[in-house]
Amino acid sequence: MRDTNRRICEAEGMRDTNRRICEADGGVSDRMEESGCCGLKAVEDARRVAEVLEIPYYVMNFKQEFKCHVMDYFVEEYLQGRTPNPCIACNRYVKWEALLRRSLALGADYIATGHYAKVVKLPNGRFAVSRSVTAVKDQTYALYNLTQEQLAHTLMPVGDYTKEQIRAFAGELGLPVADKPDSQEICFVPDDDYAGFIDREAAGRVPKPGNFVDSQGKVLGRHKGITHYTIGQRRGLELPMGERVYVTDIRPDTDEVVIGRNEELFTTEVLCDRINFMAVEDITEPVRAFAKIRYNHRGEYCTVKKIAPDCLLAVFENPVRAAAPGQSICFYDGDAVLGGGIIVRPVGIQTASIL
Repeated sequence: MRDTNRRICEAEGMRDTNRRICEADGGVSDRMEESGCCGLKAVEDARRVAEVLEIPYYVMNFKQEFKCHVMDYFVEEYLQGRTPNPCIACNRYVKWEALLRRSLALGADYIATGHYAKVVKLPNGRFAVSRSVTAVKDQTYALYNLTQEQLAHTLMPVGDYTKEQIRAFAGELGLPVADKPDSQEICFVPDDDYAGFIDREAAGRVPKPGNFVDSQGKVLGRHKGITHYTIGQRRGLELPMGERVYVTDIRPDTDEVVIGRNEELFTTEVLCDRINFMAVEDITEPVRAFAKIRYNHRGEYCTVKKIAPDCLLAVFENPVRAAAPGQSICFYDGDAVLGGGIIVRPVGIQTASIL
């Protein structure tokens, strides 16, 4: 990292003198001004870091890309009864595709990010994202869909350190963000009101209230609209069932939200599409892998089978809970990301009536 012949554009980290720092600003709302990773406060923080390090600083506005690939995607997925991960879309299309393209045009060779992960070159010649030294902060799950071209121009220097070490380094350098709190919410929904945001963005297309039903179709009550719910949700159902019940399925075609017991959320098979392979170019035979079906999932081993050109079936050795359509599934070969995709649906989930 001390090679002065390398010119680096920063997405969200810090570098040494004679480097360039670029703040990728995707802010599209006044509500983001004081919060999130891409509001005006973040732009100012990056400027102050560049000032301390005495390095050139560029602000790149990706409002259009952010609106198209992140916000609109988020809304459309919820309207279809799915639960998207907008941060993964932002990584691929804004923090990498858009930022890298413009950074290379500036004369940079790489972008360096503050993600807790590593970029490794494997014996087969391919690049992959590999787990960081700190499991608590590891962010490889959110990076599975990066391309080989993007990884070839990416540095992830903080993957070899803990969060505490990085904060200490920043403090030693006198950086004003050394004690900056971690962002905890989706940047463009700072009040965490997903349904309210969708109502505003999808005016005229918001699903109407519908029925809560059990797996056999028996009506149990009325709900506010499918955009208010996600698979595995328990709170906010307002159903006097006399026992704990959960959202087990969402049916956008009929505006029905299916309710069931906790055991009905478990499955051993998950179907996924929109596949991106990373550590390998493709698979032709079943492969055993470790998989995570959401960011904070502890992970389980599974056998990954290719059943169509852009579709995989993951058969888990132990049941997984609440595999939500729209969420990402990330496969690992050891510490390296094998690839991943978007969950279409769990297969073979229990269908017993809750009544």
